[in-house]
Amino acid sequence: MEVNEEARCKELAKLSSFYHAVYSEIEEVGWEHLVRLGGDLTFLSFRVLDKKGRAHVMEIQLDKAYPRVPPMVSVDAPYIFNLEWSMNSRLKKLVQQFEEHLEKLQGFWSTLDQIDRSLQIVDSKQASRAMSYRQIHIGNDCSIILSIDINDPRSLPECRFMGSGTIVNSLKKTWKRNISRWIRDKPFSENLECLLKTELPRPVDEEENNHLVECGICYAQYLPIGDELGPNSGNATDYTCENNSCSKAFHSTCLVDWLRSITTTRQSFNVLFGHCPYCSEPIAVKIKN
Repeated sequence: MEVNEEARCKELAKLSSFYHAVYSEIEEVGWEHLVRLGGDLTFLSFRVLDKKGRAHVMEIQLDKAYPRVPPMVSVDAPYIFNLEWSMNSRLKKLVQQFEEHLEKLQGFWSTLDQIDRSLQIVDSKQASRAMSYRQIHIGNDCSIILSIDINDPRSLPECRFMGSGTIVNSLKKTWKRNISRWIRDKPFSENLECLLKTELPRPVDEEENNHLVECGICYAQYLPIGDELGPNSGNATDYTCENNSCSKAFHSTCLVDWLRSITTTRQSFNVLFGHCPYCSEPIAVKIKN
């Protein structure tokens, strides 16, 4: 929190008992934890680190009759804790209740972190710690929505499949057939791949894929899942045009097929030489076995 905010709060504290109470209680919590402070001191938010170093924010709305009227609280968690409040309660006690609440959710958030690190999340920037579900790419323009049990996050999650009817029906049957294979002590991604009997797409490196990740030839992010593609089954785009003004992404498999259909393409050993389908700049693609 900037020094001028603390100075402004201190000035307001001289005006009334309400401002004075809020100012003194923020000092008890620590100014380093204050993230935001409303102009009239009725709204403020604190940032707290849990034991794993994750940052969490609690927003607090104060009534002018505070502390006789309990504060309204919202947190970035799947559910709010039961607020214990009395006339003698202070903001420091409220932060302590928040910290206790965070401790109860460590297992749940560890499971979410494991999913986010190891699997390709749909709209990953929108996924938050307040959500108890994740939508995961499973290839072939299909995804699965997993609802994680907050109190037992390692247990088999409820699921819903999204995508093509034929493919989804097949995945549902595979899931039901293998449901007994879920082992709570195994990593989440391994359990999913065991039940679905397929390798799932891994997270895309945002720094290396800051352009469109859809293939410029097949217009899909992932290759279809099937034996005909062998180890490339379900892969994300893995080739990007080196022309900075283009930087179009492709599946190298799709690009090889496209180049082979062009009569001007040259081949030297296992490398095809041709031109980008979008900007016509020279490209070279290695043919994978």
